[in-house]
Amino acid sequence: MSLNDPLANILSKITNAANLGKSEITVKISSKLIKGVLDIMKTSGYIGDYEETEDSKGNSLKINLIGTLNKCGVIKPRFTVKTPEFEKFEKRFLLAKGFGIIIVTTNQGLMNHVEAKEKNIGGKLICFCY
Repeated sequence: MSLNDPLANILSKITNAANLGKSEITVKISSKLIKGVLDIMKTSGYIGDYEETEDSKGNSLKINLIGTLNKCGVIKPRFTVKTPEFEKFEKRFLLAKGFGIIIVTTNQGLMNHVEAKEKNIGGKLICFCY
């Protein structure tokens, strides 16, 4: 079985584990994009630390959950967004203004939508968390 979207699989595993009340999960998929998304979620306070362990079959990530995550998911298709359009996508993907983050990939790297608004740059929408 092949994975069509590894980031979507990991975010759904994180959401399911958070809903079940688990404190940590282990996933077998590791990439720069996934680590970047997890870093932003960690700095925003949605997950705890994560550590990468190397196996003979590939790397795995052990993610600590702290219980503050309600839902996270991937945005498909990856919409291109300009700075004035962030408001529209906040209404579409987040529950309320100022509640949650949208992770955006820009020419300056991955960041949340608040930082992208402050720096006045657009990009492509990757995922949301609240």
